[in-house]
Amino acid sequence: LMDRLYGGWFAEGLVKTPPDGMGFWDKLDVAYKGGFDWYQPFDISLPADNITDDTPMHFGPAVFDMVTHANILDTVEQLIGGEITSNPIQHVRIKPPRHEVAEGEIRAHVVATDWHQDQGVTLPEADDTTFITVWLAITDATVENGCLQVAGGNYDSMLPHCPKTQTAIADAYIPHDKAVPTPVKAGGAVIFHPLTPHSSLENTSDGYRWSFDLRYNVTGQPTGRSHFPEFVARSRSNPGSELKDWKVWKQMWEDTRHRVAHGQHINQHRWDSSSPYCA
Repeated sequence: LMDRLYGGWFAEGLVKTPPDGMGFWDKLDVAYKGGFDWYQPFDISLPADNITDDTPMHFGPAVFDMVTHANILDTVEQLIGGEITSNPIQHVRIKPPRHEVAEGEIRAHVVATDWHQDQGVTLPEADDTTFITVWLAITDATVENGCLQVAGGNYDSMLPHCPKTQTAIADAYIPHDKAVPTPVKAGGAVIFHPLTPHSSLENTSDGYRWSFDLRYNVTGQPTGRSHFPEFVARSRSNPGSELKDWKVWKQMWEDTRHRVAHGQHINQHRWDSSSPYCA
């Protein structure tokens, strides 16, 4: 994907360095510093707004194989049972060093992610849904390069959130004193409940940090973003319902993109800045 993107920019004269001999990280670095739209073409979801028929997204075979990997599904099954749906609220996060972040960049998928609960970024339809987050490290995630941090303790209800630069827990409720960093090696994962408060540290290293957050819910329960496509990743009761073809997944998202681009805007978040805890 990066080879194709970079090759296009070079062919158009937008970048001057020939791609020959350049690796993925070199091309990404040139793309980021040059201000190119490199993030959305890598994301495994659509953005919250401004969706058009040309909005880029990534639903190829490698990502599908990751989302449906037996090792991940085996673990998820131990937590939510054997009827597993791939939830559409999932993203790639490729985070550059803090000292290279462009002025005005606020996307949680690129800069440090503010404190939130994953249930807080769903619509109320999913408040009774059983789901789980699998935060998967593609590069080593360290304290220095901005690993995940979670709040210790038990949380059995949703904390107030506010629409700040990111959707985040209201300031008075942020559990700063309970923060526990969770460094993990590449290929490892942090798995947590949707009510677990979490955020990420800033990337103070000189390299990029890459992760995916994947979500799975019990099949038949609302996903929290029902206007985006879901699919059955595993079913012990009806194996024939499992999606096996990545091309079908890709087509589901392309059909959704067209429908959303030409339909009425759907707000993906429930929080209102006029709430008293957001003042």
